[in-house]
Amino acid sequence: MPLIEFVSAIVGFVLTLMVFSYLIGDTPLFRIAVYLFIGVASGYAAAVIVNDVLLARLQSLPLGDPALLVIGLIPFLLAITLLAKLFPRVAWLGNFAMAVLVGVGAATALAGALTGTLIPQAEAAVDAVDPRSLTGLAGGGVMLIGTAGTLAYFHFGAKRAADGTVKRNAAVEALAWVGRLFIAVTLGVVFAGVYTAALTALIERLNSLMLFIKSILGL
Repeated sequence: MPLIEFVSAIVGFVLTLMVFSYLIGDTPLFRIAVYLFIGVASGYAAAVIVNDVLLARLQSLPLGDPALLVIGLIPFLLAITLLAKLFPRVAWLGNFAMAVLVGVGAATALAGALTGTLIPQAEAAVDAVDPRSLTGLAGGGVMLIGTAGTLAYFHFGAKRAADGTVKRNAAVEALAWVGRLFIAVTLGVVFAGVYTAALTALIERLNSLMLFIKSILGL
């Protein structure tokens, strides 16, 4: 086995055991492994941002056109003002850039949720209803009812009854109850998928440990 692969295998073996130490409690070894993972992930993200975003953006600046150059430097100036948030006395300098980030992020998330999730889901639920076959009609109907019920579950409009209690419309409440059933089933399926993925990762790690031990023992 080459030296680099041997060292990598040793490091992976030790880190795996450190993570598995969590089975006996929140041990210092587990914390060290978590800190290493966060540190490596943060360093990698920072390197990618510097190389693929900042440097690439600087290299693409139109140096021959002053107007476009000023426009291109605006994001860098806003990014520099964000560093002021590290110092309480001048933290206000980064308020404008922070407001831009929050506003653009919220608008992007809202538009993405509408155009990428809500509208396609509604269209898919309607298109799935195929009256030409019993299977398509039943499957599409279930999807349509599930979508409508889930949306009704998150509808919080209500009115005050004669006795002073606040209640939703009976039809909306009934549809919301159906939506709760679909949400419960969905969450169960998601949990099962996460659990299966975790078991797959565990099996892969155990198999790697066994192969490493066999290679060390020459088996």
